[in-house]
Amino acid sequence: MFQTNPPQDPKKVLPTMYDLKSEDPEEPGLPDKYHLLQARFLEDTLSPPNYPTDRIFVASDLNLYYNPRQTNWYKRPDWFAVVGVDRLYEQRDLRMSYVVWQEEVNPFVVVELISPGTEKEDLGQTLREANQPPTKWEVYERILRVPYYIVFNGRTNQLRAFQLMGSRYTELDVSEPRVWMDDIQLGLGLWQGFYGECDRTWLRWYDAQSNWILTPSERERQGVERERRRVERLVEQLRSLGVEPDFDVEV
Repeated sequence: MFQTNPPQDPKKVLPTMYDLKSEDPEEPGLPDKYHLLQARFLEDTLSPPNYPTDRIFVASDLNLYYNPRQTNWYKRPDWFAVVGVDRLYEQRDLRMSYVVWQEEVNPFVVVELISPGTEKEDLGQTLREANQPPTKWEVYERILRVPYYIVFNGRTNQLRAFQLMGSRYTELDVSEPRVWMDDIQLGLGLWQGFYGECDRTWLRWYDAQSNWILTPSERERQGVERERRRVERLVEQLRSLGVEPDFDVEV
């Protein structure tokens, strides 16, 4: 692409998500059931107190286009979150891909769930071949400059976390398997429990008081339990006054 003077608006002259492919069924490493559930769990518990929900976009296995000079180059993170961008594309449409030169906001955190075929690339242990696109690590660290890069092995429950400091990623100490991200006032850690279909170790978000963020179904159950206790107290108060409730109460 030739540079013009003055430069042309990339939103007008470069491909949009409608022009770029959104998936490649022949691409290796398509998600299994664990990848799907873990990605959903991350989305269910991502609730930054300093960003409204309509200014947060999350995606899993979505093409992430990053180079306006090579518009067909993309990476496909297992999961990523962008804060400070509209949840919907141009406030009206679901995204088929995330195109950085259109959105003008880079991901804040990327999570890769290690599988045997992707481990070396996920950890930056592969070299770029001649005339090939940059590696995943290079894109996250040097091009998109993603502040936090999380790598989790769901088979061994090993968590590794990297924070962008200066121009390079620095590995963080996760001897206590938690990573605090001050910009969004949330942390990401390992939680043991039942989600979806099984009891296992999951990545989960937590708040400034170290409380795990509740999923929508957990919040609903919590609300039902609060209402049950409220009814119990009301029944006890009526009976203490010598009044026997004449309605059926399930407690």
